[in-house]
Amino acid sequence: MANTVQARKRARQATEQRAHNMSLRSTLRTAIKKVRKAIDAGDKTAAQAVFKESQPIIDSIADKNIVHKNLAARSKSRLSAAIKAL
Repeated sequence: MANTVQARKRARQATEQRAHNMSLRSTLRTAIKKVRKAIDAGDKTAAQAVFKESQPIIDSIADKNIVHKNLAARSKSRLSAAIKAL
């Protein structure tokens, strides 16, 4: 347990920041799942539209260091390749 005022405050801030980061990570996963669902439906134009909406979300979460930039790039690359394969 934190003993100083500063340590207690940092513990509070860490808890709040963790909740915020988890929310953003959930948003990222949801965006990826939406694209995957559109790809599974088989409609290429719809999948491209959903992918275009999801790209800025994926990039912004990577810019905030919630996930590594390489993970974001890899996810976008794989989704794009899956759309092209339709």
